[in-house]
Amino acid sequence: MTAEESHEADLDDQQPGEPGQPVELLRLADGLPPVIDTPAALEEYCAAVAAGSGPVALDAERASGYRYSNRAYLIQVKREGAGIGLIDPIAFPDLAPLAEAIGDAEWILHAATQDLPCLAEVGLRPVALFDTELAGRLLDYPRVGLATLVETLLGKQLLKEHSAVDWSQRPLPDAWLEYAALDVEVLVELRDLIAAELVDTGKADWARQEFEHLRHFEPTVRTDAWRRTSGLHKVRGRRILGAVRELWETRDRIARERDVTPGRLIPDSALVAAATAMPSSRGDLMRTPGFHGRGASRHASDWLAAIATAAALDEDALPSRVSHGDGPPAPRTWAERDPVAARRLELAKTATAAIAEKHRLPVENLLTPDTVRRLMWSPPAPREPVELLEAVIDQLRGLGARGWQIGLTAAALTQAVLDAEAQTAPRAGSRASSAAQGVGDSPEGEAVPEGVPDGEGDSDGS
Repeated sequence: MTAEESHEADLDDQQPGEPGQPVELLRLADGLPPVIDTPAALEEYCAAVAAGSGPVALDAERASGYRYSNRAYLIQVKREGAGIGLIDPIAFPDLAPLAEAIGDAEWILHAATQDLPCLAEVGLRPVALFDTELAGRLLDYPRVGLATLVETLLGKQLLKEHSAVDWSQRPLPDAWLEYAALDVEVLVELRDLIAAELVDTGKADWARQEFEHLRHFEPTVRTDAWRRTSGLHKVRGRRILGAVRELWETRDRIARERDVTPGRLIPDSALVAAATAMPSSRGDLMRTPGFHGRGASRHASDWLAAIATAAALDEDALPSRVSHGDGPPAPRTWAERDPVAARRLELAKTATAAIAEKHRLPVENLLTPDTVRRLMWSPPAPREPVELLEAVIDQLRGLGARGWQIGLTAAALTQAVLDAEAQTAPRAGSRASSAAQGVGDSPEGEAVPEGVPDGEGDSDGS
């Protein structure tokens, strides 16, 4: 896990046990193994993994907050019969021998989206996986950090005091290595308990579909990433926005070249301050709030060049105040721009919230907010109920929704489209409102037409 993500996800996990009932600390059953950083040691451990049995628990430690790259600096593995392996991936060109040893065995990960990209970088890609965090969400656990689940289900306390350390450091202290090893110590036991609960609640197939989808996960490439600069909302004027963009892109380039976190060069607040002040000399720049330390002074000429570039840009080359991405506009603007779409979204959010509550799911796991917004902003053209329902199913599938999600939500979303038009344009929509009564027999509108593939029909799952 990254330092930032792991720390944020597990802040809630460091809860003491009930008064008078101290929770036992989780310990390594077989002690701390040595770090695997030679070809001979890797070959020996891979042979043990290949001879082992059952699923394989994996985790990775990166150096977020210290390094620009997303690479893994330690990979933890555990399999029955092989024990725990702490592998230093920096010591090897790739981990193809480990991938071969694992073969088609199921991976067990916690918060898989954090680790899959860096594991893929070293040649590790799952054939099958089980994500304990995602499964916990499907089971509607209020907190799904690893430490919380270990305490809740196994009655052991997993401390997280080393979650924000610099894993690129060498050698790694034993205390850090023990912390890392504990992340896979009971992952197989945790998986078995959660898997049984998924079966008991009728959600095992939902989880199977989610895990298969997750297996192909790729990180989102953000467009206009500079717009995420902290404090950008305070900026007024396209020229200043242009300066923030130039400074952000300059900082990003330098950080990538040096493999350091951008904020360690200069903070976001410094970008905004310099863009607002537009200093033209080194002295003025270094007096700007946030410009202190080696990152600021060493690259002063780069910061000044970025500001000069922004100052010289033609008006039509300056960024707009609002990003024009490929998605719908911000929902707060819908009522003015398209009242019918605003009503569609309102009805859709109400319907999906009710379905999620019925099936004891977080609404964002039932359908992502982005999927709902895209569908409600640009719904399919047909208005005959069955044709519209089939088109909604196709559109949801194209947006990446899984079969179980489509089966639970398609009819309710179709109803939202029809009802919104009937309610906001009574004269034109009265016929649609009448026809809409045939879509979905339940309050959630979960009925789907005959011929929908398996997994996409009505499912109670509770």
